[in-house]
Order: sequence, then C-alpha cells, then structure tokens
Amino acid sequence: MKRLLLLFMVVASVVMGAEKKITAVLDWTPNTNHTGLYVADALGYFKEEGLDVKIIQPANGTADQLVASGRADFGISYQESITFARLEGVPIVSLAAIIQHNTSGFASVKSKGIESPKDFEGKNYGGWGSPVETATLKELMTRDGGDFSKVNVLTTGDMDFFQASKNHVDFAWVFEGWTNIEARLKGHEINYIPLNKYSEALDYYTPVITTNERKITRDRESVKKFMRAVRRGYEYAMKNPEAAADILVAAVPELDKNLVRESQKFLAGKYQEDAPYWGRQKESVWVNYQEWLFNNGLIEKKSDMKKAFTNEFVED
Repeated sequence: MKRLLLLFMVVASVVMGAEKKITAVLDWTPNTNHTGLYVADALGYFKEEGLDVKIIQPANGTADQLVASGRADFGISYQESITFARLEGVPIVSLAAIIQHNTSGFASVKSKGIESPKDFEGKNYGGWGSPVETATLKELMTRDGGDFSKVNVLTTGDMDFFQASKNHVDFAWVFEGWTNIEARLKGHEINYIPLNKYSEALDYYTPVITTNERKITRDRESVKKFMRAVRRGYEYAMKNPEAAADILVAAVPELDKNLVRESQKFLAGKYQEDAPYWGRQKESVWVNYQEWLFNNGLIEKKSDMKKAFTNEFVED
C-alpha cells in the first residue's frame, strides 16, 4: 500500500508540474513591440501559469497564416491584416492592442525638405507597393492640399530606411518608436509625419496579439493564462523600461542595446497611454478603419468587426 501511495504521489506531482507547450509567433524580427512576451518568459510569468512558451519568428508562412491554421497558438499581427483576413473568412481574433495608438508615419531625411504631406509631391516614396499604401498617401495628401499623382511610388520592400534614403528614396513608412530613435542615435536629422495627425480612421491598432476562434472555444483556459502573463509582461515594461530592455537584449543579443533602451523608454508611455488598462481595444477603431477601406475601394464588402477582437482576456 505504501508503495502504491508513493507511486501515486510521484505520478500526480509529475502531472501537476507538467507545463503546457505554447508557441507564439512574431510578425517580424524581435523588437520592442514584443518586449512584454520576452519579459513574461524571463521573469517566469508564463511558468507561473503552467505554460512553456516558445517564441518564434515566421518561417513557413506569415504569423497570421500560422495562427489561423493552428500551427501557432498566438501571434503578433496588425489591425489591417486582421480586417482583410476576416473578410476572407479567416477565423483570426485580436486579443490585445500592444500599443494604444498608431505610432507609424512617414519619415524623410531632413535635407529632403518634406515637412507636410503636400511636400510629397515630386518625391520618391519607397514601400511595398500595396493598394493600402497608395490610399494612405492619397488620404494624407488630399487633406493637406497635395496632389498624389505627382508622387513616384517605388517598390523597395524591407530595405533599411537609411540605406533606401541613399538610393533615390525620399520618404518611407516607419515606426516612430524604432526608426526615429535609430536616426537620432546615428546623428541623422529627419522629419516625421504621423498618420493619426491627419486622419482619425488611420489611428488603428498596430501591432496586436492574436489567436484563432478555435483556440478560444476549445482551450479558453490557456488563452486566459497566456494573456494574463503577457499583460504582466507589458505592465512591467511600462514601469521598468530599462530593465525590460535589458531582458529583450539578453534574449536577442544581436539587437543594438542603446537603440532598444531608448525605444523602450519611448514605448513605456505608449503601450497603455489613455486606455483604462493595457491591451484595451475599442469597437469604433475597428469600425472606422474598415469604413475607410470600404470608402477607398480597397474592400468590396464589410464584416462584423465585433468578431475581429475581444477584450475578454485583458480587461480588469
């Protein structure tokens, strides 16, 4: 009996101590948009929830494809991508807004003389060549009294901003919390035009944390645990930006430590900003952006944006 009891206790302890394996896929190479995940891992927040989380970069497919198919449990994406995915019937859902307001915009080396969207006239734009980019440029220029037809759009892909600026590109779409800070550290003077200054509809959530509908339905507890740990990770990064930066660099040593630290300081005040809690998403932001896409002829129909996101796993 004693042996049986001992065996039972050993088996029970192993089962109770087993951590559930979870995969979280990034949208791009690791950066300060992702710090909360690395903090949650390094400080044991995932482990406290009984999770063994593996953070990966997308290889065979995009983060959205991996999450939608179930090959990854969670991912990093953007409101734009999810809006298009939902229209195609892809069951991907946004669980949290990593940053409350859009911190992207158009940057240019100061010597180019681009101080407002109207100044895009006669200049070369370097980007991905997507219809959304074209519509965004047109929106900002029209609001500023400019003529989009006078812009020369070049497809440069993921070329480095500073390298592109040396190769006939006058301005590009960047994230303020990374490229602008990198420019300052390198001693480059740049002009920056934020999207949300000119259009409320373009103040959408980018980036966001995602999963798929099946995960929420069949494994709700894991979603709760993962997001509870992630929220703690971002809250830590808000209160301790330098320590959080060091955690990210320790996990990804090829990153520039000074750039990560300065970027983390910038984002510390942006993660939650004017929201009552980190991760909160507003229906109006989702609806406004879809409406903008529809009005600009980028989509032919609309979907129910209430199904595209949820605050259930981050709200107080």
